[in-house]
Amino acid sequence: MRLDISELVPAFPEFRVSVVLAEDLSTRPVRQSELAELIAAREAESRRAWGRTDLADIPGVAAWRRAYRAFGIKKTSYRSSVERLVKNVLAERPLPVINSFVDAYNAVSLTHVLPLGADDLDRIEGDLAFRYARPGDSFLDMASGENDGCAPVEDPPKDGEVVYADASKVLCRRWNWRQDGRSLVTPQTRRAIVTLQSNGEGKLEDAVADLVDLIGRFSGGRTKVAIADRHAPAVEIG
Repeated sequence: MRLDISELVPAFPEFRVSVVLAEDLSTRPVRQSELAELIAAREAESRRAWGRTDLADIPGVAAWRRAYRAFGIKKTSYRSSVERLVKNVLAERPLPVINSFVDAYNAVSLTHVLPLGADDLDRIEGDLAFRYARPGDSFLDMASGENDGCAPVEDPPKDGEVVYADASKVLCRRWNWRQDGRSLVTPQTRRAIVTLQSNGEGKLEDAVADLVDLIGRFSGGRTKVAIADRHAPAVEIG
C-alpha cells in the first residue's frame, strides 16, 4: 500500500503527513481510568497554553485556516478537525468519549495542535492519496444521520476540494474536516491507519512518537511509521 501527496505538493509545499499503521489492536469500548486522567491533564494544559489566545492566533490553527482558504474554503462552518478540538476544550467541553484508540489519538491532536484521523484498514481499498476531488468521488457523511437516526447520505466533494481518499472512496472531505462513515475505527477494529498532518506548523515527529506510545499503552497495538513530504511525496506503508 502506498500514500501519495504529490498532487498537492506544488500548491502546498509545506504539507507533511505521517502514516502510522497499527496492527493487533485490542481497542476498548470505554475509556480506561489512566487514559481518562491523561486526557484531563492534557485538556487542562491546553487551556493554560491557549486560554488567553484567539483561535486565529494559535499557530497550528492558523496554518490550516490558511490552507483551507487556499483551496477555496471561506465558510467559517468548515474548519479543520484540530481547530474543532481546541475550540471545544477551550470552551470547557471535554474531548468526546468514543473508544480507547480514538480517544488517544484525539489527545495527541489536542496536545500537538495537528489534525489526526484514523480508518479501519480492513475497510480500505487500494492505495491512499491526499489529492484534489474528482468527478465520481463517493463520500458518505458520517454526521448526516446523527440527529434523525437515518443512515448517512451521499455527499460528494466539490470540484477543487482537497480530499483524503483510497481507491474507491473519499475517506475525509475538506482535507481533514469530516470522515466518511464507512471506515470508522471501532472496538472491533484490529488494524488501523492513522494520519498526522502538518502544514508548516507543529512538530510532526514528536506527535508521531506520542501517538505510538499511546497506542501501545491503551490499545496494545504494534506500529509502523512512514512520512510523506515534498522530498518523498509517495511512500510505502508497512
